[in-house]
Amino acid sequence: MDKVLPRVLAKLAAARTRLVLDRPFIGALALHLPLRPADADVCATVATDAQAFWFNPEFIDHLSFAETQFALAHEAMHCALGHFARRAHRVRRRWDVACDHAVNLMLADDGVVLPPDALANPAFRGLGAEEIYPLIPADTLEQTFDRHPSARDAGADGLIGQLGEQRLAAAAQRASATAPAGSPSGAVIEDAEGTWNDAGIAARKHRPGNRQQLPILGEAAAFALEQQWKSRVATAAQAAREAGRLGDSWLRALEGIIEPTLPWRALLARHLSQLAREDHSFARGSRREGAAILPRLATGSLRLVAVLDTSGSITHEELMEFAAELDALKGQVRAEVVVHACDERLAADGPWRFAPWEQVTLPGRLSGGGGTRFTPVFEWIERELPRPDLLIYFTDAQGEFPAMSPDYPVLWLVKGRGQVPFGERVQLN
Repeated sequence: MDKVLPRVLAKLAAARTRLVLDRPFIGALALHLPLRPADADVCATVATDAQAFWFNPEFIDHLSFAETQFALAHEAMHCALGHFARRAHRVRRRWDVACDHAVNLMLADDGVVLPPDALANPAFRGLGAEEIYPLIPADTLEQTFDRHPSARDAGADGLIGQLGEQRLAAAAQRASATAPAGSPSGAVIEDAEGTWNDAGIAARKHRPGNRQQLPILGEAAAFALEQQWKSRVATAAQAAREAGRLGDSWLRALEGIIEPTLPWRALLARHLSQLAREDHSFARGSRREGAAILPRLATGSLRLVAVLDTSGSITHEELMEFAAELDALKGQVRAEVVVHACDERLAADGPWRFAPWEQVTLPGRLSGGGGTRFTPVFEWIERELPRPDLLIYFTDAQGEFPAMSPDYPVLWLVKGRGQVPFGERVQLN
C-alpha cells in the first residue's frame, strides 16, 4: 500500500480537479470530502461516511481516469442526496442498491462515464431511492459499487466499526496548526495519529495489530450532516447556475434535494384548500340591500370525485388509509365527495356519495383484481356527473388512458413509477 499510495493520491487529486473544471457542480461537492485511504479488508472499493472519501488504494490504482472521476462523483452525490440519513426502517442491502441506481442514473444523464458493472436500470430513471426501493427484489443479487457505512447494521457487519472521529479531527487540526507557513500544496505533515497534508488528504499510520475501521454515524450526527449537505448543494448549484454550467437534468433533480417534496397528504390538503370557495364576491345582491354593490363572503361546497384503482396493485389497507385522509380533509373545506372504484371496468356497486357532513366510508370488500383502464371513469363523469372541481385518482398509473385530457383538474396519487399523460402527478412513497 505504501508504494501505491503516492501514485493513487496524485491520481485522485487530478481526477477531482478535472471534475471541478468539467462539472463544477459535482466537483464543488467532491471538494467537501477529504481523501482518506482504508485497508482492503475494511473497504474493498470506495466508501463515504458523509465526511470523507474512503478508498482502497489498490482498487483506485486499477481504475481508468474516467472511472476515478466517477468514483469521486458517485460518493459526492450519495452525500448530496442525503442517502446516509434517509434509510429509516428499510433493509440495508435493498436500500444500498436503490441508492446506487438513483445516483448512477443521475450521473449518466449528466454525461459521466459509468463503469460497465455500475447499477443503472433505465426503468428507474427519474425516481428517488425511496421510490426505487420497493421495486428491488428482497433477494436481489445486485452489488453496489461502493460501501455504505451504516450505524443501524454495525452489529451485523463485521467490517464496520468505530474509528474515532474525534481523534482524526484533532489530528487534522494539529497538522494544520503545525504546517509551515507557505508550504506547497501536497506537503506532508506527520504527527502521532498519522500523516496529513494541506490538501485535505489523510493517510493513517498502520501499526501492527492496529485494525482500521470505518466511522459510524449516530442519528444526531447524521441529521446535522444532512442539513449541512443541503446547504452545500444549494451553494454549489447556485454558483454553477450563475456560471451557466448547471444542466436542466440537475435543475429538475435539485428541486427535491434543496426543497424536499411534501408528503401526499400535505399536497392533497393544499389542493383542496386552494379550491375551497371561501372568498369575497362582488355579485349583485338583492335590490332591498340598496344600489351599492358591497363585497360579501361567498361560501360553497366543492364537488370532488375520488376514484380507487382496484386492479390489485393498491392494497386494501392503502385504500382505507386514503379514504380516512379524504374524510378528514373533506370536512375542512366543505366538499361533496363521489367515490368510485375501477379496474378495467367500473365497480358494479358504486358510486358512493357523501355530503360534507357525512363520513367517507368504503365497503368492506371492493370488487376488482383485473386489468387497469382509466377511460371508463372519464366516460362515466362526462355521462352522469356535473363538472367536478377536482378528480383524485389513487392508482399505480399502469393502464389505458383517455386520448384527450378533460376540462377539469386531475390529481393522480401514484404508487410506483408509472407516468401520466395529463393532470398533476403526486408520488406516493
